This record gives sequence, C-alpha cells and structure tokens, in this order.
Amino acid sequence: MRLRITHQTRYDYQPAVETAQHLAYLQPVSNPYQQLLSHTLSISPTPAQMSQTLDVFGNPRCFFSLQTPHTVLDVVARSVVTTRNRALPPSSIGWEQTRALFEYRSNGYFDSANEFVFASPFVPREAAFAAYASASFSPGRGLLAAATDLMQRIHRDLRYDSQSTQINTPARVALAQRRGVCQDFAHIMLACLRSMGVAARYVSGYVLTEPAPGSVKLTGSDASHAWVAVYAPDLPPGQRWCDFDPTNSRCGWHSPGEDYVTLASGRDFADVSPMRGVIHGGASHTLFVAVTVEQVADDTAPDLDARAALRDQTQSQTQTQN
Repeated sequence: MRLRITHQTRYDYQPAVETAQHLAYLQPVSNPYQQLLSHTLSISPTPAQMSQTLDVFGNPRCFFSLQTPHTVLDVVARSVVTTRNRALPPSSIGWEQTRALFEYRSNGYFDSANEFVFASPFVPREAAFAAYASASFSPGRGLLAAATDLMQRIHRDLRYDSQSTQINTPARVALAQRRGVCQDFAHIMLACLRSMGVAARYVSGYVLTEPAPGSVKLTGSDASHAWVAVYAPDLPPGQRWCDFDPTNSRCGWHSPGEDYVTLASGRDFADVSPMRGVIHGGASHTLFVAVTVEQVADDTAPDLDARAALRDQTQSQTQTQN
C-alpha cells in the first residue's frame, strides 16, 4: 500500500517567543517492511539552524532553532511511504522463557532488548499492572499468544475517550478509570508486559484516515497514533519485534497492518514525542495539530532522482550517528 501523510503542528504564542530550540520526530522510518519514498519538512519562521541525525534507537530526528521573535510556529511534515501487510510469525517461545532470558545473571547472555524490560518515565512496573496482566499470562502460555490476549482485553475493557486524559496522565490512572487515548492504551500494555518481565517498546506512527470501501475506520486515525512492539527472542535476528495495537485490537509483524505507518520507537512517549522543545518567552500558547493519511496511486510516487536523494540523506544520517 502506498500512503501519503501530512502532519501539521501549529503553535500560537502570546506574547512572542524570543528564541526556541525544537526536536521533531516526524520522518517515518525506512526498513525492509516500510519504504520511505519522500519526505519534506516545512518550518515557518525559517530556522536559523537545522540538522538531521539518528537517535540512540535509530530513529530519524530533526533539530532546529529559531533566533528571532515569533508569535506563530508552523511545522508541516509531508511523507510518502509504501507498506506491506505482515501477519504475526510462528513463535514457540513461552513467556516464562522470555522472562528468564532477561533476568540478571553474572556473566550471563546480554540481549540489546534488555533496556525495554525496565520501567521508564511513563511506564512504571507495579503490582497493579502485573495483576491485570496475569489473566493473560497463564503458566506455559506462548509469549505472542499471551500478548495477543492482553491486547484484546485492554481493547475490550478500556473505552477510548479523547477528553479523559492529558499527555502526562499516569498509566495507573488510565487503567483505574478504564479509559484514555491511544497513548494511554499503549502505556498500559507496556506496563503490563514489563511488569511480567517481557521486553516491549513504544511505537509512534499513523493509521490510514479513510479506510478502503467496506472497512471500518480505525480509532485515532485523525491524529498521531501509538501502539506496542513485543520482543520475541526465538525469531531470526532483525525480525524479533511484533506489533500490537490495543486501541484497535490489531497485530502483525513489524506493524499491525499495511494501513499503519511507523514513525519511531522508544521506551515510551517521552522518547519519541512528535515535537518538543525549549522556548524563551511565549507565556501562553494554543496548539493545533492535524494529521491526514491517505492512500495514493503508484503514479504519484516521487521520481528516481528524489528517491536517490532521500537514500543519500539516510546514509549521511547513519554515518553521522556512527
């Protein structure tokens, strides 16, 4: 599927912001399962400085600074990607085996996914999450089967309510009130998985705004979306992350479906928020965000020169990170 994404973020400040520095995670990743064909980032006012790098998790990010007073900041990201549908792979490992793999042992085996077992700023490891998860993680159950059941239970037990939480609402509060938005659903599932000793990471991205005829429109499709990836260590290297979306009860290999676009992944929302920054001035502000994801025909793809330029840019980012 070929998808075009337009993501606009606009801040209106009062009084003016004197200077600002921002970090944007708005460029979709490119991997064997999702190919980035084109990406542009338009920023007004024009930044005094702008650079592209990869973060510690391998996500593309853009830093820019503004050195002149401004009452409006308008950032528009436009991207075109191709995606593939991938069902969950066969995995025979049990969840207890996975938990044992990440338990500390002197001179033991180290897996890089180990950092996604621990608590993070938005994802605590607490008894309440382990208690909720326990119904899915019965003795001897397979890891992916347990994760699928947990995803389905969160989807069934929690109600999507865009007015029920804020960005900084603790996951324990969202679980207790049984409602929230996609970010809350993802943080709750992450907290449950990590409380059971399973490695799992937060994934930010998008879902198709207008579904194909006869399909149901997915919740959260008019804004940035979030879901979870679970690490299955028995799968081949480079293919061990399996994605679960508790908001829509969808799952798949490296993505919940071809109508999803992956932006970035990290420990939780704090690592990969679409935009964050530090400003001097602007005591109050209003925020406007608009996201559109639409399917496009093949003849709208960028030409070969544009693809080559994007490939060179990605290689340059990788060299900078290394």
